[in-house]
Amino acid sequence: MVSAWDNLHSATLELVRSTPIKQRLISAYRRYLSTLAEDQLPSEVRGPFSRVMRNLAGVQPLRGEDAVVASVRKMSNQEADDCAALIVEIFGMLSRSDAGAQRQTAAVVQLRSVEIAPEEFEVPTLTAAN
Repeated sequence: MVSAWDNLHSATLELVRSTPIKQRLISAYRRYLSTLAEDQLPSEVRGPFSRVMRNLAGVQPLRGEDAVVASVRKMSNQEADDCAALIVEIFGMLSRSDAGAQRQTAAVVQLRSVEIAPEEFEVPTLTAAN
């Protein structure tokens, strides 16, 4: 099973391709975001994720198109940019959340001061011999 982090990471990578922004949004939604459920996400990213999903699939489609194509078609370029930026921000929040959880569960290593005589750190001088 692909994790939420993996899906958002892949969606973010999809957004940095060289195709037009609206095309990238449709592709990111279809390939990665549409398979994510809100309950797979931490509570702090559920609201923004819900907003992205509404933005990407909230418009009634015309015959022959689906909701994501209709929604993205209706967006201005600025709205498409903002939606893409929000997806990247959600990925960042999820990454920080995962990193914080890993730091909390990581073992703590305590370093102790070791007394070593300064002569133990001396390196003999190298001289060239013929």
